This record gives sequence, C-alpha cells and structure tokens, in this order.
Amino acid sequence: MKIAIAGAGKLGLKIAESLLVGNHSVTIIDKNEDITQKLNSHMDILTVAANAKQISILEELNIDTYDYFLAATDRDEKNIVIASFAKKLGCPKVIARVRDPEHMNQLDFIKETMGIDYIVNPDLAITVEIYKYLVEKYTLSNGIFSSGKVSLLEFPVKKMPHIIGTAMRDMGNVLPSMLVVGISRNGKVIIPHGSTTIQQGDGLYIIGERQPIQKLASKVHEKGKYTNLQKVMIIGGGKTGLYLAKKLSDFGISVKIIERDKARCHYLSTHLDDVMILHGDATDINLLEEENLNDMDAVVTATGFDEENLLLALTAKQHNVEDVIAKVSRESYVGLIEKMGIDMALNPLNITSASILRFIQGSKRVLSSQLIQGQAEIMEIIAAKQMALIGIPIKNLRLPDGVIIAAIHRGMQVIIPSGETKIQENDKVIILCLLSELPDLEKLLSNHKIGFLNRR
Repeated sequence: MKIAIAGAGKLGLKIAESLLVGNHSVTIIDKNEDITQKLNSHMDILTVAANAKQISILEELNIDTYDYFLAATDRDEKNIVIASFAKKLGCPKVIARVRDPEHMNQLDFIKETMGIDYIVNPDLAITVEIYKYLVEKYTLSNGIFSSGKVSLLEFPVKKMPHIIGTAMRDMGNVLPSMLVVGISRNGKVIIPHGSTTIQQGDGLYIIGERQPIQKLASKVHEKGKYTNLQKVMIIGGGKTGLYLAKKLSDFGISVKIIERDKARCHYLSTHLDDVMILHGDATDINLLEEENLNDMDAVVTATGFDEENLLLALTAKQHNVEDVIAKVSRESYVGLIEKMGIDMALNPLNITSASILRFIQGSKRVLSSQLIQGQAEIMEIIAAKQMALIGIPIKNLRLPDGVIIAAIHRGMQVIIPSGETKIQENDKVIILCLLSELPDLEKLLSNHKIGFLNRR
C-alpha cells in the first residue's frame, strides 16, 4: 500500500513510522528541506521538499497511484485544499486533519464539496473518549460488541480483594465465561499472560458475554452510580474544553469551565448555552474551593500545559473528586498518572493516529473500537479468508505481548478463546491491542501469512 503524507510534524511522522512497520510505502512532503533531509537519513521513505499545495508536485508524484493521502500540515485550510487537490488528481482515499471548531458544523459540506473521505479532529477525538468514560462508564453501553452479545467491563481489584494473588491461568474458575484482557498497573495498561498474577491496586478489564458481565457489574459497581453524574468541572476552555462542555451539557449535566483568558471566556459564552464560564486562574486553590471542587462528580484538566494539567488533576483527587481526567501531550507523563491516583490520561497524538490508522485499516473491516486509558484499543473485526490469523491455533500465532484475542462471535455462539481455538472466516473477532503494537496488528490483519508466524 502506498501512502503520501503532507506535513512532517508529530502526527505525520507517527503515522509514517506505524505504516513502515507494516511494510507500506510512505512518501512525506514538507517544504522544510532540513527536515526532509534528516528524515531521509533515519527512515526508509521517499521525501519531497516542496509545498504540497502545488498541484505540479502532486502530479509529479503520480498521486493517482497512491492508495491514501494524509494532509497533516499546521493549517486547517491548507489541509482541506491539499486533500481536495489529491482527490481531484485521482487518489482514491484522502484524509485531512482539521482542528478549528468553526468547521465542525459544516464537516459534511466540506467532505462532500471538497471530496475528502475522512476528517480527523484531535480535540474532538479526545472529547469523545472522555465522554465515553464519564457518561457510559458504568452503564455497559460502553464496550458493547457483536451487536450487544459481548461486553467490556472495567473495575478496580479492590472491589474483589479475594482475587488478589490469583494467576490468570486460574481466573477461569473465578470468572467463568469471562476473560481478563487487560490490567492497568502503575499507570500502564498491560496484556496479561497465564503466569500474570493480580496485584493490589490493579484495575481490571474483563470481557465476556453480556449476561455474565452484567452480573459481575452489579457486584463491583454501585447500582446506578453514573445515572447520578450531575456536576463536571472543566479546567481550560480551549478546543477540548469547548467540545466536551457542549456534549456534557447536551446530555443534561451541569458543566463549569474555568479559563484564565478573558477574551476566550467571552468566546465560550457566545458558543455554549447552559454552561457556567468562570474567568480565573485554576492554579489558585482558593478559587477551586470557592467553586466547590470537592462537590464535583468529575474534573477534566485540559489546559495547554501538561504540568499544569497534572498538578490540577492531583489537586482534584486530593479533594476527593471521584473521577479525574488529564489531557497530556508528552507520552512520558502517561505512566505517572495512576501513580498519582489520577483516573485517566489522554494523549492527543495517540488518539489521532489511532483514528487515522483505523480508517486506513477499513479494508480489514474494523466494525467498532474504543480506547482504554489512551494506551490501548479494543476493536471488533470480521475475519476475512486471506488474513494471517485464519485457521491457526491462537497459541501458534505468536502474538506480540501487546496483542490479545479477547473473544470470538461465531453465528449465535460467543467463544472465550483458548490457545487451541482457531479463528474461522467471517468470525467477528474482538482484539485488544496496545497502541504501540498497532503496526504489528496491521501484519496480523494482512492479506498474507507472514510476520507473526515467523516471530521468535
């Protein structure tokens, strides 16, 4: 598969690195010649030092011979125009990154008029994940797969302390018809193996048939807890704060935004109904206490500074806020989150790149997916005849540590797989994959039986 990327920023490079692992052909176009020269010496890609908005450049590349084109420069309008040019010149699928909230109400018009197949908005993507976590966390509408037959449940092990010390190989006796597919430990999501034991402080991700999961949920969660989600404080009135406030407010939740920039407060007040906008510095503890921080059901820290987001999230936890979510741009900070007692950290780059890769993998028929703590993705695919995973016992697939086959829906039957289980054509397969392993997952879903079978 051939992919061209306009813009050698963080997103463009992350997508390129992921696609290279899948043995795809990647071309990066960027007008900064210094950057393209450095890329040539470090990556096996074709680089073009030019402005991708020049039609002649796209024509010289024979853009019509590419399968995908991603416009990921630093300007929305430029991305829209470049993607449109690539489409008009014959590229089958084009993607544009668009951030400006002013464009969000006219996305369908932009896509139809400009011929863009997929528009990704990093702030909106984060908003969707936060919304899922807060509003759907305990309702079981979060994590439903296979038309409602399979569900995913998350809960802290302190809700079932008697299973601490239990090895995964023995969990089938404790949780029949269910499988522990992920463990949140010390700020990281890990994929358990047979010898992995449950430890104090772990968060568990369990998958299984809907009925057993519902019974388990009734034991580990307070009944109706999140039907009472009423008050959310958002610290930071940027794009993420704006999108999230609107979604939560539309759901009937009382939302309060604290923003230090007066002009931005005015903008928010003209674009949000039924949302309280406060002009102030949230690092002032007195202000937070005056605004009844400890009465909030949830707090989201979404300023433009990672350190500030972490500090404010920690402050919220110290004031006994039940759920606290922090937006962080540096991946190195994500591992600190659980150690600090913060419930969730979301990285815009990870979420955006996962969204784009998911679209590119559309040919693999990805039916649905959701992120876990911004570190892993659980997805449902239809197994096609040519995929590398067909007809081979799971134990022989030699999956990387960051990938687990969680469940199989075959006809009317839901299968919690063992090592001997073989995936058949047209099975609905639910896979949990660390975001770092998405490129390897591309091999697993590839049209030829390589990669995993040869791993040592």
